[in-house]
Amino acid sequence: MVKSLHCRIALTLIFGCLLFGKCAVARETWTAWPTVGQAEFTWLWFDVYQSTLRTPDGHFHGLSSDLTLEIRYQRQISAEQLLDATEKQWVAMGYSEESINNWLASLTQLFPTVSVDDTLYFVLLRDHGSLYFSQQGQSPQLLGDVHDIDLCHAFLSIWLGVKTQYPNLRKQLIGE
Repeated sequence: MVKSLHCRIALTLIFGCLLFGKCAVARETWTAWPTVGQAEFTWLWFDVYQSTLRTPDGHFHGLSSDLTLEIRYQRQISAEQLLDATEKQWVAMGYSEESINNWLASLTQLFPTVSVDDTLYFVLLRDHGSLYFSQQGQSPQLLGDVHDIDLCHAFLSIWLGVKTQYPNLRKQLIGE
């Protein structure tokens, strides 16, 4: 009877993980995805970050497919500076002021200040995104989920979109 109860509990947990994607193993499989491409962003003579794009099959299939953008910082940058840089990119890409303001309000709740060797991961799974943060090589911790798919696509477009201000970086990331 106890064995039967344990089996039912285990099956319920497995079913819940598969159905709702709330299990740690299901949520973190993206860390093992193969690399599509890598790029380093340098401003003037400053190394700012190294970025890596990962997908389940190691190929870029566009912004509507599952992917992880990993950004490992090579200098300290405040959350405010990250938000300012994000805003400048969106303005240059032609997004509306209303959309930008709404998206920045959402990201303000999530963005941390980063230091050397800290890593941000933006994970896009199906119809939502998640932002993770790893301090100096530690295991990634969830900062929050992003359910606005337009925000997910706009954020990823900074690096991966056709209107990016850094087309050479995009080419390296998507493996061209």
